[in-house]
Amino acid sequence: MSKLRVNAFTLSLDGYGAGPDQDLQNPLGVGGEALHKWAWSTRTFRKMFGEEGGATGTDEDFAARSFENVGAWILGRNMFGPIRGEWPDDRWKGWWGDNPPYHVPVFVLTHHKRESIVMEGGTTFHFVTDGIHSALEQAKAAADGKDVRVGGGVATIQQYLQEKLIDEMHLAISPVLLGAGEKLFAGLEMPRLGYHCSEQVATPLATHVVIRRA
Repeated sequence: MSKLRVNAFTLSLDGYGAGPDQDLQNPLGVGGEALHKWAWSTRTFRKMFGEEGGATGTDEDFAARSFENVGAWILGRNMFGPIRGEWPDDRWKGWWGDNPPYHVPVFVLTHHKRESIVMEGGTTFHFVTDGIHSALEQAKAAADGKDVRVGGGVATIQQYLQEKLIDEMHLAISPVLLGAGEKLFAGLEMPRLGYHCSEQVATPLATHVVIRRA
């Protein structure tokens, strides 16, 4: 049965999933790139960005798992780019160049209409203006029985958690303190929502935690 998943989403030790002040120079917010040292070290993520080599072991195992059986993605608008408000034109097509790393349909949550964008490698960005439930319905249809992965950001994951829609969530807790940014669990009572920790394992670069809904 198709699941709604979060995978390889990295938090700082103080609970932030992104740094403050996202812009073109700081796509993950100020200091945010330091969170992802564990990911950049793995074969899966290095291959995704056209680089050779990379570590094996636990970090790589979680990185590889994150792409298994994914038929569609959901992204918040901030994950797609730094532009706010109305789309000024159609030039911005994401952070990733002509061949994004998704290779499946991607549904971007936004308040402003925009035509779908067909990219190289099988990725098509669709822009959803009528909320998280509509995005999930469209993503499940596009996934054709496979899982749907929520890529973030923090606000998008929070909305799906609040509605008890996420079935499984893998978090990588990085040994970094950000001090400011977007806190994933702010305002959420995870036990009351039915979530529990089902797996945890530590490496020198991250503590991997899997949270599931009962």
